[in-house]
Amino acid sequence: MTYECLEVERDGHVAIVYLNRPPVNAQNAQMRAEIVEVFDSFNDDDNVRCVVLASKTAVFSAGADVSERPAIKQKGPGAYWRHNRLVRESSLAIQECNKPVIAAVNGPALGAGFGLMTSCDIWVASNNAYVSMPEINVGLAGGTALLQRVFGKSRARRMFFTGMKVSADELYRLGLIEASLPPEELMPYVMALAQEIASKAPIALRYAKEASQVTSSMPPREGYRFEQNITVALSKTEDANEAQRAFLEKRTPVYKGR
Repeated sequence: MTYECLEVERDGHVAIVYLNRPPVNAQNAQMRAEIVEVFDSFNDDDNVRCVVLASKTAVFSAGADVSERPAIKQKGPGAYWRHNRLVRESSLAIQECNKPVIAAVNGPALGAGFGLMTSCDIWVASNNAYVSMPEINVGLAGGTALLQRVFGKSRARRMFFTGMKVSADELYRLGLIEASLPPEELMPYVMALAQEIASKAPIALRYAKEASQVTSSMPPREGYRFEQNITVALSKTEDANEAQRAFLEKRTPVYKGR
């Protein structure tokens, strides 16, 4: 499919979604609608086992396209509600994608750009990247729910009240991202990780993604039971039996997605 604000490539069982709205990947309604469409499509694509979200520009995403706001006001009753719904859905489409998603953050991820990053399952950044929630600098306030899920109370609120930037090296020091790498090493690292994930049993991967999403908001007891039920279901699949045979026979398993 052809998109205006995205480019999509395939490398084996890995899909790479590039944000591509120069110069800074400001998120407008078109980009958000395309994000929803492409990530929803992966849910029904058995050839995709892992997804990478990256950028074709030097900025991962500078956040929302502020130039859209005057036009929203002119669209009449309900316009802001529809706008906000699309903002939410573009992030939720990534979170709820039934395939693991890796963020390859090659530059600044600001506001809604940081939101896209944190919607992914695994975060990797180049060492020239940074994150911030700069809404306070344009007279707005948004992102505290996101910040307080990622950072501790003091750092989250300092970022929210000041628009403070946090570098990739600092994110790595805090244990929040997998690596802070020279820019030329980012995509090779991410693609190696994506290919490793894509080599696993596809049914188990989908269940693993579901378990990660669902148990994050469950009490520990119920979460443990949910995962045990998943293990029982997986034990009945052909792929699980193949994985166990391959382990005993010291060979690479051949999965059929059954």
